[in-house]
Amino acid sequence: MTDQGKAVVLLSGGLDSATVLAMARADGFDCHALSIDYGQRHEVELKAAAKLADHLGAASHRVVKMDLRAIGGSALTDDIAVPETPTEGIPVTYVPARNTIMLSLALGLAEVLEAQDIFIGVNAVDYSGYPDCRPEFIAAFADLANLATKAGVEGQQTHIRTPLVDLSKEAIIRRGIELDVPYADTISCYQPDAKGRACGRCDSCRLRAAGFLAAGVPDPTRYQ
Repeated sequence: MTDQGKAVVLLSGGLDSATVLAMARADGFDCHALSIDYGQRHEVELKAAAKLADHLGAASHRVVKMDLRAIGGSALTDDIAVPETPTEGIPVTYVPARNTIMLSLALGLAEVLEAQDIFIGVNAVDYSGYPDCRPEFIAAFADLANLATKAGVEGQQTHIRTPLVDLSKEAIIRRGIELDVPYADTISCYQPDAKGRACGRCDSCRLRAAGFLAAGVPDPTRYQ
């Protein structure tokens, strides 16, 4: 492991972002975790994120609060039922502009910390059809980041790192196991209860369970 300098890691408390933090640490980055309290119905994720940041050796952990419930339009921020069966097209669990907003906040923190790397756990293989998880979006945001910031104008290029983008959920889990990610502490469910127990029925729960099954790893998820 070599010293790669500072990096901002978006950490939701879920399986993917926890794996990304572990991967960034293993690659030698001094990781500053950033979680966003955007009014999501699954606030227990934020408690999980704090625990994961500590366990996985983040240099710092910040939580930025912003109310996307004021905009609504998603089953995660509005009074819309979370689907419990597969749906066609972009599902109602898509949060409008969420990754754009989160990456923008991460970009601001990166400038303050003089970090040139931002990690986000987007995935274009085993995902729910979200447009802001595609490589094309990440590439476009990276271009924007280097046009819109003082650091970019002065020649300090910002890199948006997406180490999971081409991996299946099975491959992500296998890599996380190698890095001792405490998956029992992660929360992926779109509608967990107050104790953090997963519903086992939503799209995210189904993808997660299938990943553990394919990886041949016991599923540590606590279900309702």
